Amino acid sequence: MIQLSDVFKFYRTEGHLKIVLDHVSTVFESGWSYGLLGVNGAGKSTTMRLLAGTELPNAGRIRRTVRVSWPLGFTGGFHPAMTGRENVRFVARAYGHDVRQVSDFVEDFAELGDYIEAPVKTYSTGMLARLAFGLSMAIEFDCYLIDEITGVGDLRFQARCQEAFARRRSNADLIVVSHSPETVRAYCQRGAVLVDGRLVMFQDIDDAIAMYNRMNR
Repeated sequence: MIQLSDVFKFYRTEGHLKIVLDHVSTVFESGWSYGLLGVNGAGKSTTMRLLAGTELPNAGRIRRTVRVSWPLGFTGGFHPAMTGRENVRFVARAYGHDVRQVSDFVEDFAELGDYIEAPVKTYSTGMLARLAFGLSMAIEFDCYLIDEITGVGDLRFQARCQEAFARRRSNADLIVVSHSPETVRAYCQRGAVLVDGRLVMFQDIDDAIAMYNRMNR
């Protein structure tokens, strides 16, 4: 369960106040996967960072009773001067996992070769995505946060990603951000629509999609 209690999140940009969550109280219940929908600029990615704990609200509280992932494929947490292996080991220790096991998994999965020993600041975007996805699959969570499901690498590598992801989601919940109603319908049973600082929750994903479609007319 992820519980939001009177959560207030805003940004100030050029004298303008952008409110993402306006004192929102709601619950993402365990045992269900949610699709998070909203128009461009509504604050979906910010909301995902709040759920992950990589960003804090201005007010209110977010309580997690399950192990929640960082947004799948998120690369902002890597230290650019550290090697791929050093970053992986650091994250494994932070999450209390076996360092060697996680490191071996990521090295095999990401297929970076000798670049695993190079600073991540030398990586291409694709290489960084491989490292991030491999690390996301190496550590087990109760709830995975996914900010747009995108393909990584060539078709063969994408197939490996889909297989690994399928294993993880077989016993974990998902919260998925996507502009594609078909994608959230395929992965989620429930929905949430972010609009004007409110998070409108739906027990049925089709009802959430219907509201999202009305907003986009």
